[in-house]
Amino acid sequence: MRVTHPAPPLSGDRPLFKSFFQGSFACSTACRGEGKRVDLAINSGHDMLLDKDYAQLAAHQLLTARDSARWYLIEKKPGEYDWSSFLPMLHAAENNGLEMIWELAHFGWPDHLDIWQPAFIDSFAAFARAMACLMRDEGYQTPFFTPMNQISFWSWAGAEVALFNPGATGRGKLLKRQLVTASIAAMRAIREELPGARFVLPDPLVHVAARETDAAAREEAQRQHDAQYEAWDMLSGRLLPELGGDPSLLDIIGLNYYPDNQWFLNGDPLTPELEEYRELSSLLLEVWQRYQRPLLIAETGAEGNARAPWLRNVVEQVRLAREQGASVEGVSIFPVVDYPSWADDRRSPGGLFGLPDANGNRTISEPYALELRSQTIRMKSLGG
Repeated sequence: MRVTHPAPPLSGDRPLFKSFFQGSFACSTACRGEGKRVDLAINSGHDMLLDKDYAQLAAHQLLTARDSARWYLIEKKPGEYDWSSFLPMLHAAENNGLEMIWELAHFGWPDHLDIWQPAFIDSFAAFARAMACLMRDEGYQTPFFTPMNQISFWSWAGAEVALFNPGATGRGKLLKRQLVTASIAAMRAIREELPGARFVLPDPLVHVAARETDAAAREEAQRQHDAQYEAWDMLSGRLLPELGGDPSLLDIIGLNYYPDNQWFLNGDPLTPELEEYRELSSLLLEVWQRYQRPLLIAETGAEGNARAPWLRNVVEQVRLAREQGASVEGVSIFPVVDYPSWADDRRSPGGLFGLPDANGNRTISEPYALELRSQTIRMKSLGG
């Protein structure tokens, strides 16, 4: 008999997170089509600069952060867990007073597993349980976890267009079901060990519109727009309840939002000056009205000189959504440190902090830091 739990409580007057503004590290451990694994914790220098990086976040009042327990390193042998890559992260975060959202799978998995097989689900649930036990032994009662990161994006990138592993085409729906099932199994395993654990479930927040005026094009655009909800609907049991979803598992909805998250049905970019463009606040309200669960802007950012104005606009839109009743609990800037892009090694100049120099020091984007400081002060004055 499956045990169900009531939906986690909304935060009410008490903030859900330690800080409204947060920092997200690049965590992907995907393998590209040619078989090369790209671990962005290594590529960004973060794995060698844990204490420095976390201290920088704390100094800028980013007291909640997202980072990754890298499954492929922890379980190199089936069923054997080596925590030597993770415990330094956990302890460095503790030493700097950070509250962490730990990802368990960010586009990567151990080499000995086949993602299409039932054993993948069992192994992921076992890893999640082991992680929960470790956190409990370390004194945590209500940690934050992300089981599978960006299920919808992973399904499209990995199994529709073969951008990275598993490198398939035309199998996106099947991978989405597999990842949802693995997430459900992992969350249930974690809650058996840590009933107070919370889950952040991120995916891109998008808008798809049709330039054409005919009904068929508009209906197809709406269908593609609504597809962004499938993974959350599966996790909650609204869609394909045979997968085991339950409303209690749809905890905190993470929304990743960037300048290119709106487009036309034919793929052309949908930009703010166009009539079909929707403001972020309206998209947030749409998600809030659909699920009535806490929302987190789990990733957002722009590149170069666009960073500061982008953050300013995002925060303004979040404020508008909150005024209309949406429970938006935080904004996490991504990437908080620069990294060579996982797709093509291109440097992504979007971070608050740059790539490290030979001495392990990172430059800071002063305009971005100034805007963050200004918005932090403003949100605190508004009770955020």
